[in-house]
Amino acid sequence: MSHIIIDEKKCKSCYLCVDVCPKKLIKPEGKTGKTGQATASFKDLNKECLACTQCALVCPDLAITSVVEE
Repeated sequence: MSHIIIDEKKCKSCYLCVDVCPKKLIKPEGKTGKTGQATASFKDLNKECLACTQCALVCPDLAITSVVEE
């Protein structure tokens, strides 16, 4: 099982992670961030996250951590 953790304090709502997620599991639905927009939010109810780390790699503020569990 894999998932990501998004640090809402670091997220600046650029949504690059939303665009790059191959399973479309990241949405702009979090709390209002420092830009006044919703922060990115990770929802993986069906355990579909691939742990590809594309979201973490594209994040300019290092707000995303990928977690791989066996």
